[in-house]
Amino acid sequence: MDPNDLAVERICAAEPVLIDIQSAGEALPGMQPNMILTSGPTVPFDVYSGGQRDAIVYGAMYEGLADDQNEAVDKLESGAIVVEGCHDHGCVASVAGIYTASMPVFVVENLTAGNRGFCNFYEGESRHRLNYGAYDAGVRDQLRFLEHVVAPTLRRAVRANDGVALRPLIRRALHMGDELHSRNTAATLLFGRELFPHLLADAVNSQEEARRTLEYLAASDYFFLRLSMAAGKAAADAGHGVDGSTVVTAMTIWCQGTGIRVSGLGDAWHLGPFPSAEARFFEGHTADDLEWIGGESPITETVGLGGFAQAAAFPLQNYQGGSADAMMNLNLAMYDITVAEHPHYRIPVFDYRGTPVGIDVRKVLQTGVTPVLDAGLAGKGGGQIGAGVVRMPIECFQAAAAEIEVDAHAFPR
Repeated sequence: MDPNDLAVERICAAEPVLIDIQSAGEALPGMQPNMILTSGPTVPFDVYSGGQRDAIVYGAMYEGLADDQNEAVDKLESGAIVVEGCHDHGCVASVAGIYTASMPVFVVENLTAGNRGFCNFYEGESRHRLNYGAYDAGVRDQLRFLEHVVAPTLRRAVRANDGVALRPLIRRALHMGDELHSRNTAATLLFGRELFPHLLADAVNSQEEARRTLEYLAASDYFFLRLSMAAGKAAADAGHGVDGSTVVTAMTIWCQGTGIRVSGLGDAWHLGPFPSAEARFFEGHTADDLEWIGGESPITETVGLGGFAQAAAFPLQNYQGGSADAMMNLNLAMYDITVAEHPHYRIPVFDYRGTPVGIDVRKVLQTGVTPVLDAGLAGKGGGQIGAGVVRMPIECFQAAAAEIEVDAHAFPR
């Protein structure tokens, strides 16, 4: 079988199931108590800048690894606190991340291949969140609430339900106006409905915790994003490591630019500059306020969701701008740079055509078309300031192609 066909076949065959909720220290391979995970490649702490650097420092404070910012910086610079990239530990980060050992994570297993993907929890509707480089008493209290109330309550419900199959929820949500990156309203409702009987039963013994958890779910349209990310990671990793494949299996944004991983090129990141964005900014903000501080939610686009399914989610116009025609045209262009159409994820307005899946480095270079991502945007000084359509730069694909030419024997023309 052609290497690219094999990689995409494994991605599409993935059956992601939420099997548990655990702390990052329990769940993530190689996670240590003094470790903080963030978006992008693993680099020395002094390479990080701006909001991503701030988020790492705040993560150290939240975890109790440092009492204040100065102590956190000293320990990060000395190596007493270690920073590594999320993908190196099987997880993906929304915007800057941040993972610390005590934070709860979704444990998603791909039943087809037996591998796992992980993602931490959506912090809530406030625009000031740790993953957007913001930290104060409110952010800290919300993280504690997730750790001590929401996660234990949902863990009991997930275990009582013997897990939650995610692929059927994603498939149905696509037919209800979601694209599973910047719009997850339907998927969040479907997930809550799946666990509602167990949450109701749990309320007999933990009424206050169940009530607060249900209130959180009802107010958090983006809750399911972290599940679609974990499911995407499990699916994409199943397609990674295929000799001779030029299929992209991860995309990242971090404070110094962007990067991609390619199935047949090992775990190296092929780096490029910052992406471009067409955005709708929240009131009081402009493009001058934009700061790139990270993001690995493009794992959804990597497996045929997000921007690769945006024609299923016309309500996004109200959030990130654009028009229905523009969304359809952007979505159609993604078929020109992918290997296949997803057999399970389909777009109603395209007569239920499968979403484009399997970004091929060589097709990107041949067409000059780069992947489109639906994404939230961070601002200088922390917080979310808008959302829009982001384009990966072609330089990442050129860097990967240069490596392919070095290993030309593995990539026959």
